[in-house]
Amino acid sequence: MSGSGAPGPGAAPCRFAHYFVLCGIDAESGLEPDELAVLYKWLEADLHGKSSDTADKTSGENFDQSPLRRTFKSKVLAHYPQNIEWNPFDQDAVNMLCMPKGLSFRTQADNRDPQLHSFIITREDGSRTYGFVLTFYEEVTSKQICTAMQTLYQMHNAEQYSSVCASSSCSMDSLASSIDEGDATSLAKLQRYNSYDISRDTLYVSKCICLITPLPFMQACKKFLIQLYKAVTSQQPPPLPLESYIHNILYEVPLPPPGRSLKFYGVYEPIICQRPGPNELPLSDYPLREVFELLGLENLVQVFTCVLLEMQILLYSQDYQRLMTVAEGITTLLFPFQWQHVYVPILPASLLHFLDAPVPYLMGLQSKEGTDRSKLELPQEANLCFVDIDNHFIELPEEFPQFPNKLEFIQEISEVLLQFGIPPEGNLHCSDSATKLKNLVLSDLVNDKNGNIPGNALNMYELLKGNETIARLQALAKRTGVTMDKMTITAPLAEKEKDGKLPCEEVELRDYKLNVQLREVFANRFTQMFADYEAFVIQAAPDMESWLTNREQMQNFDKASFLSDQPEPYLPFLSHFIETQMFATFIDNKIISQWEEKDPFLRVFDSRIEKIRLYNVRAPALRTSNYQKCSTLKEAAQSIEQRLMKIDHTAIHPHLLDMKIGQGKYEQGFFPKLQSDVLATGPTNNNRWASRSTTTQRRKDRLRQHSEHIGLDNDLREKYMQEARSLGKNLRQPKLSDLSPAVIAQTNWKFVEGLLKECRMKTKRMLVEKMGHEAVELGHGEANITGLEENTLIASLCDLLERIWSHGLQVKQGKSALWSHLLQYQEREEKQEHSAESPVAVGTERRKSDTGITLPTLRVSLIQDMRHVQNMSEIKTDVGRARAWIRLSLEKKLLSQHLKQLLSNQALANVFVSTRKLYKRYAFLRCEEEREQFLYHLLSLNAVDYFCFTSVFTTIMIPYRSVIIPIKKLSNAITTSNPWICVSGELGDTGVMQIPKNHLEMTFECQNLGKLTTVQIGHDNSGLLAKWLVDCVMVRNEITGHTYKFPCGRWLGKGVDDGSLERILIGELVSSTSDEELGKQCRTPPQQKSPTTARRLSITSLTGKNTKPNAGQIQEGIGEAVNNIVKHFHKPEKERGSLTILLCGENGLVAALEQVFHHGFKSARIFHKNVFIWDFIEKAVAYFETSDQIGDNEEALLLQRSSCKTFCHYVNAINTAPRNIGKDGKFQILVCLGTRDHLLPQWIPLLAECPPITRMYEENALLRDRMTVNSLIRILQTLQDFNIILEGSLIKGVDV
Repeated sequence: MSGSGAPGPGAAPCRFAHYFVLCGIDAESGLEPDELAVLYKWLEADLHGKSSDTADKTSGENFDQSPLRRTFKSKVLAHYPQNIEWNPFDQDAVNMLCMPKGLSFRTQADNRDPQLHSFIITREDGSRTYGFVLTFYEEVTSKQICTAMQTLYQMHNAEQYSSVCASSSCSMDSLASSIDEGDATSLAKLQRYNSYDISRDTLYVSKCICLITPLPFMQACKKFLIQLYKAVTSQQPPPLPLESYIHNILYEVPLPPPGRSLKFYGVYEPIICQRPGPNELPLSDYPLREVFELLGLENLVQVFTCVLLEMQILLYSQDYQRLMTVAEGITTLLFPFQWQHVYVPILPASLLHFLDAPVPYLMGLQSKEGTDRSKLELPQEANLCFVDIDNHFIELPEEFPQFPNKLEFIQEISEVLLQFGIPPEGNLHCSDSATKLKNLVLSDLVNDKNGNIPGNALNMYELLKGNETIARLQALAKRTGVTMDKMTITAPLAEKEKDGKLPCEEVELRDYKLNVQLREVFANRFTQMFADYEAFVIQAAPDMESWLTNREQMQNFDKASFLSDQPEPYLPFLSHFIETQMFATFIDNKIISQWEEKDPFLRVFDSRIEKIRLYNVRAPALRTSNYQKCSTLKEAAQSIEQRLMKIDHTAIHPHLLDMKIGQGKYEQGFFPKLQSDVLATGPTNNNRWASRSTTTQRRKDRLRQHSEHIGLDNDLREKYMQEARSLGKNLRQPKLSDLSPAVIAQTNWKFVEGLLKECRMKTKRMLVEKMGHEAVELGHGEANITGLEENTLIASLCDLLERIWSHGLQVKQGKSALWSHLLQYQEREEKQEHSAESPVAVGTERRKSDTGITLPTLRVSLIQDMRHVQNMSEIKTDVGRARAWIRLSLEKKLLSQHLKQLLSNQALANVFVSTRKLYKRYAFLRCEEEREQFLYHLLSLNAVDYFCFTSVFTTIMIPYRSVIIPIKKLSNAITTSNPWICVSGELGDTGVMQIPKNHLEMTFECQNLGKLTTVQIGHDNSGLLAKWLVDCVMVRNEITGHTYKFPCGRWLGKGVDDGSLERILIGELVSSTSDEELGKQCRTPPQQKSPTTARRLSITSLTGKNTKPNAGQIQEGIGEAVNNIVKHFHKPEKERGSLTILLCGENGLVAALEQVFHHGFKSARIFHKNVFIWDFIEKAVAYFETSDQIGDNEEALLLQRSSCKTFCHYVNAINTAPRNIGKDGKFQILVCLGTRDHLLPQWIPLLAECPPITRMYEENALLRDRMTVNSLIRILQTLQDFNIILEGSLIKGVDV
C-alpha cells in the first residue's frame, strides 16, 4: 500500500493517529505553581470542614516539599493538527493526563530515565480516545527559571531552619514527615539532600511527546515514540527532520483494515501493527502477561468478578502505566460485556473528589512512595474493591458471590499461562531499584551467549541467587527472553535485538498469542454461560421509537425463567450479574439490533453461539455445571501469527517536506521546535488507500457512531437513548477539563438525582417481583419470590443505602457510613435514656384479652433493633452490621420509619449540631426534597412481607414468646395437668418444653427456627381439672416481631371430644398491622370464627348449626387442595413455601378429605357417644384382617390383598404409637403418610367397598358413589410423581 492520506474529514477517521502533542514548561510564563494542586488543597480543606481561608493559611501538601519535589504547571506547547471535527482537541484534559503530576524538576544527581505511560479519554457518550505518552528530561536553558528555582530553595531552607529553631520540643520526626525525603535528622543533612545550587547543579525539567489515536495500538505507538526520543538524544541527527516522521504518522499512515496488518516506518525501523477481523475478539494491545504478573491469577479472577458485579474498583500504584495496563486488561476480559460506569484509569491528584461518586467506578490512583494503605482515607469502602498493584494485594468487599466454576476456570487459565512460562501466582515486584537490578541481571543472563556472567554483575547475581522470584525469573529468562515491567531505555534497541536470543518481534508475538488465548478462555466462559440467552429476551415493542419511549417501564429479559434454567452452583453469581447495567445494556443492544446494525461486540458473541449450536447438533441437554474448556485457542493464535508474519499493507515512507531552511535546527538532547505550518494539514493529493477505503470506512464509522449513540437522527431519540442507556445510573463519565467548584457541585447534583432515581427503580422492582409471583404457599395467600432473587435485590438495596450515606461525607469513621451514623445516634439516645423516657417507645405496656391472657405489645425501637444486631456474635464487621440492621428493619416493615427517625432534624441537631458538620453541602442527605422522596419510596416496601433477616441469619439465637389462649366461656381456662409445648419451623424445632403450672405465657430462646410451621401442645392428664379447651396458641419472634397464630378450637383431655391429650396445630402468620389491631388479634376471637371448627363436623358441641358444604363444593375443595400441591412442586425448590400448610392447613388436603369422609356420615350420638371417621377406619381394618377377599382374577386379588395388608399395617402403627393423639389427629397422620408413600389411590377403593360403609354411611354419601370415588382416585393419582417429605412433627413416633 502506498500513497498519502487525503485531507479533510472524509479521510480522517481512518488515520492511524489523530494528534501529535508536545507538553512541557512554558519558558515565557516561567515557574507557576500547579493550580490543580491549589484546587486539590481547597478540596482537602472542604473535606475536613475548614474554610478556604484557613486552607490558605496552613501550608498545603504541595508547598511543604522541597522545590524540586513540588508540582508546577505544565502546558500543551504544541499539538498537530489544530483540531479534528469528529474528535475535538481537549487541551486541559490532554495536559492533565500527559503530565498528571504537572512538571517535575531534576538535577544531574537524580534518575532521569524516560517513562512511558498511556491514558484514555472517555467521552460522555462512552466513546474512547487513547493517548500514549513518553516523558523524558530536558536541560533547562532559561536563566530566569534556574534563578527562580534557586530563590525558591533559599526561601524553603530559611523556612525549614526557622521552624527547627522555633520549637526545640518540635520532634525531628514531624519535621522529617514534612520533608519529602523523610529521613533528614539534621539541618546539614536536610540542605545536602534538598539543595539546588545554580553554580554547581544542572537543572532538568520533564517534557513529554504524545500520540492520540482512535484505537489502542499501544505497542506500535510505544515504538514510534521511543524512536523519536532516540533521534533527539542520539549524537547523529535523524535521517530526515522530525517533522517528516510526525507528518507521516498523522496524515499518511492509515488504520489497518479489520483482519489486516500494516507496516509503517519510524525514524530508524519499520513498525508493524495488526487489527482483528470482524469475527474475532476486538483489538486489545495491552499485555495481559503484565496484568497476571502484577496481580497473580487468583487475585485477578476476584477483581474481575467485582468488576462484573459493578462494584467500586480502585487501582493503586506508583506507576501510571501499571494502572492503565491493569484497567484496560480487566475491561478487555469482560467481552461481550462493556463497563458502563465511570472509567478513569489514571486519576490526577486534583480529581480525588471523584472517589466520592456514589456510583460504581473503575479508577486508578497514583500512590506516593512510602504511603501506607492505612493512611489513604477513602469516602466509601462498604462496596469497594481496593487493588494495591505494587504490593500484589487486594481488599475485597464483604459477601460477594464467586465466579461460576472458579476452580476449573483458574485451572484452565493456569495451563495457558504455564505454556508461556508465566507462574500463575504472578511475580511480586518490590521496588524500583529491585526492578532495575533484576532487569540488569536478566539482560546479562540473556546477552551472555557462552554462559559466562561478567564479573561486575556476578556479585549482584550471587546476591540475588537465594531469592525465589529471581530464581524463577532466571529460569524464565533463559527460556523466553527478558520480561520488563517498567520501561527503562538503557541500550539502543538495535543492539538488544542483535545480541538477544529472541528477536523483539518474537517476544511481541508471544505476547500477542498469550493475549488472544487468555481472552478466548474468558470469552468462552460467557459463551457457555449465556449460550441460550436469546430465548429469554422479551421483544415487546413493535418499533424502535416506542421501545425507546417506554424503555423504563418494559421488562426486556425474563430473569426468573433464565435463572430457573441454570445449574444451581451458578445462581448466586448470575442472580447478581443479570441485575447489572452492563448486562442490561447488552440486552438493550440485542433488542435494538432488530432495527439497526448489530453492536460489534454482540455480533461477534452471537456468531460464537451459532458456532456452538452447529457443533452440538443434538437436542440440547438440560443445563449442567460441567466445565467445558475453550477449543479455539490454537486457531485464534494462528490467525494473529499469520497477520504478523505476512504483512498485508505498507504505508508510504516518511519523506522530505516543503520546509523553511534553517528552522528546527538539530541539537542533541533537545526536542526541536517543530514547523507548525507543515504539520497543520495533510497533503492535498487524493491517494489510493484513502480513496479506496474512505467510503467504506466512513460508512463503518457512521455505524460505529450509531451503535455508540452518537449519531442518532434527532434530539428526542438521542435523549431517550441516553436515558435508556443510563437506566438510573448517573453521569457515566466525569469531565476532566473543567474543574471549577460550580462544575463539581453540578456533577454532585447529577449524582443526587441519579441516587433518587435508582432508589425509585429498586423499590419498584422489589415490589413488582414480590407481588407479581403467584402465592407460593398456595391456599395461604402469601406472595413470595425466589429466595435467591430476593436476596440479590435486598443486597443491592443495602449497597444503595451505603452509597447514599457515604455521598458527600465530611469525616469518615469506619468502613460503613450508615453504621457509624447509627452508632452516634445510639450513643446520644442512651445518654438520654437514664435521665428521661426514651421517645422511641411506642404503645402501651400490656393488652388484656377477655381471658386476662396477654401478648405484650412489642416495643418499636431503632436502638433495640441495633442492640439485637450488636448481640449477634456471627457478624464481625461494621458493613455486616449495617446490612443486618437494614434486613431486620425491612422484615419488620420499619426501614423507612427508622431512617426517618435517624434523619429527623431533632436527631441530627442533637448528634451533630447540624448536618453541615457531617456532610458537605452537595450531599444527598442534605437535599431535603430528595430525602423525603427517598423515604417515601422505602415506605412502599411495607406493602409486602420479607423474611430477609430470618432466612439469612439461620444460626443465631432468637428469643420467642408464646401465649396459650383458652376458651374460658365454655370451660377450664387453666388445667391442673402438666402442659407442654413444642414449636417447629422450617429450620428446626424446640423440642418438648414444659409450661410452668398455672401459666399460659412463656418466653424461651433457641436457635433460629425460620418461618414457624407447627406447634404440638399437650398435657399428662393429671389432676382434677385435666380437661382443657384451647382456642389457639400465639408465638412471636421477639427480634423480628413476626407473630404466628396456631388455631385449635378443640379439647385436650380423656373422655372429651376425640380423647386427644396432644394436638398438632398448623400456624399462619398474623398479618403485620398496627399495634392496636395486633392487640385485638391476641384477644380471644369469637368462638364461631375459629378457622378450623368448620372442618370438625364431628364436634357437635362446638359446631352448632354450621351449614354443611354440598357434594359439589367438597369435590371442588379436593381438586383445589391437590392442585395447590402440584403447583408447589412445579416451582423452583427455593421458591416453594410450606408443604405442611398445603397438607394440614385450613384448605389443605387433610381438611378436604375429611369433608369427603364426613359427607353422609352417620355421626349421631350412639348411646351418648360421639362417632368419628377413625371409628370407621378401625372397623374397616377389623374387617380386612378377618375376611378373605374375593376377586375377579388372581392378579387383582393379589393387589387387593397387598393394599389391605399395607393399610392395616399403617393404621395399627398409628394406633400403637407412643403418643396421646386423638382420633382426628390419627386420621391426619394416616392421610399424610398415605400421601407421602403414594398409597391413597389404593386405599380409597378398599374403604369404599368394605361392608362397614353400608352401616356407617347414608346411601347418598360421596364414598358410596362409584363415579365420585373413581374421580377422587384420578385426582389423587396426580400426586404420584412427587417426592413428598413430611415435617418431623407431623409423624413423630409413628413407625411404619
